[in-house]
Amino acid sequence: GIYYPPGSLRARLCVEGKEALYEFCAENGVAAKRCGKLLVATDESEAERLKGIEATANANGVSDLVWLTGDEAKQLEPELNCVAACLSPSTGVVDSHGLMQALEGHIGANGGQLVLQSQVIGAEKSPNGHFKLTVRNGEGSFFITAKYLVNAAGLGASLLGEMLGGVDGYQVPPTYPAKGHYFQLAGAAPFKHLIYPMPHGAWLGVHLTLDWTGMAKCGPALMWCDEQATELDYSFEDEDGARRKSFATEIRRYWPTLHEEDLIPDYTGIRPKLYRRGEEQPDFAIHGTADHGIEGLVSLYGFESPGLTSSLAIGREVVRRLLKP
Repeated sequence: GIYYPPGSLRARLCVEGKEALYEFCAENGVAAKRCGKLLVATDESEAERLKGIEATANANGVSDLVWLTGDEAKQLEPELNCVAACLSPSTGVVDSHGLMQALEGHIGANGGQLVLQSQVIGAEKSPNGHFKLTVRNGEGSFFITAKYLVNAAGLGASLLGEMLGGVDGYQVPPTYPAKGHYFQLAGAAPFKHLIYPMPHGAWLGVHLTLDWTGMAKCGPALMWCDEQATELDYSFEDEDGARRKSFATEIRRYWPTLHEEDLIPDYTGIRPKLYRRGEEQPDFAIHGTADHGIEGLVSLYGFESPGLTSSLAIGREVVRRLLKP
């Protein structure tokens, strides 16, 4: 909830979701650790911007930030280069795989079922008021009917939304895919906190994060995908090493002693963005009956970061909109 405009879904759901996630992890034996995050300014102009971000965080209800001078930040992290920093002590990391297993366990305990490798190829509202989904997998096609439907298909949410349509004048938000590359750090990182540089517009910069075991990764960069491509390409493009070099340049602004060869290509992810290159980042979009006119349907568009932190609060918001009279 540090970066996002006050009153936005991103801000509200992130702040609510953080506490809900810590509580869920504690109750379900999911590994989580409050390691803290340092948002760093590497020159005086960035320090002024950092003050603005601190004010935004306070407006969003993030009341635990601690302003640090460069020397105070270096006492926490001796390898760090900065003139000022904000410490977010309640920022943490979670075993995301363990979290998914716990959530799946709750689905099963409540009579639900997770069905993988199955593509929705058709969706409509039947005359009886229920939804009818046509699903295809390796064994053929079948139908699923449902009283309520949540479209949380990520990169495929816009396509599914178009299948369902809506009242005259309703437009499904288009989704624009953007790839992010991550490099793993060879060996142990010299940091105990997550390290975030100043953001560039909607991009949070090449930050250094730790997983719950303490291993570090750096990323993601922002690379817009071809909107006309028929398939998403998750390959890691860095044949000539230019990407690794640019990552090293960005990281050395706050970690000057990084050795470029310690950055090892790791993986990529593709985010469903609701804006094109050069446009302002819009808020998350949660469309219910008031938007599309279809009873029993909630569609989620453009859910990227901080979607994982916000996930349980997002679920609560979906339920509220489904059951709203």
